[in-house]
Amino acid sequence: MAVGDASIRQADDAATLHAAWPVVRQLRPQLDEDGFVAQALRQMRDGFRATVRVDGGGVVRAFAGWRVLEMLATGRQLYVDDLVTDAAARSAGHGKALLDWLKAEARRQGCLRLQLDSGTQRQDAHAFYLRERLRIEALHFGIALE
Repeated sequence: MAVGDASIRQADDAATLHAAWPVVRQLRPQLDEDGFVAQALRQMRDGFRATVRVDGGGVVRAFAGWRVLEMLATGRQLYVDDLVTDAAARSAGHGKALLDWLKAEARRQGCLRLQLDSGTQRQDAHAFYLRERLRIEALHFGIALE
């Protein structure tokens, strides 16, 4: 499946986030559309950024939510909160194009690394990340707080 005149755009307004919802819903089904848009806009006040890959017809085919942060363990990094390609458009190059854009943006932002966490159930995503030369570097632990 060709990607035609696809482009990568910032998703920093409600209209673009609403357009991204059908793709985001595939990764974050616990959210609803209005809640997602409100939360994304709220997180943007704290440095969250969102980027979409749009196909030649203007349909969002991939979404990334990310931020630049600095940690003692890693130095300055671009951390990817969310990365998802529309299931109906997988293997068309949209995810790779967006990940390549994120890597370039990380370099532009002076980051030493690009990092992301991925749920253990997302085996197809893991295969993609490994093909794209990302490596499993750590285990992530957490606990829900009451």
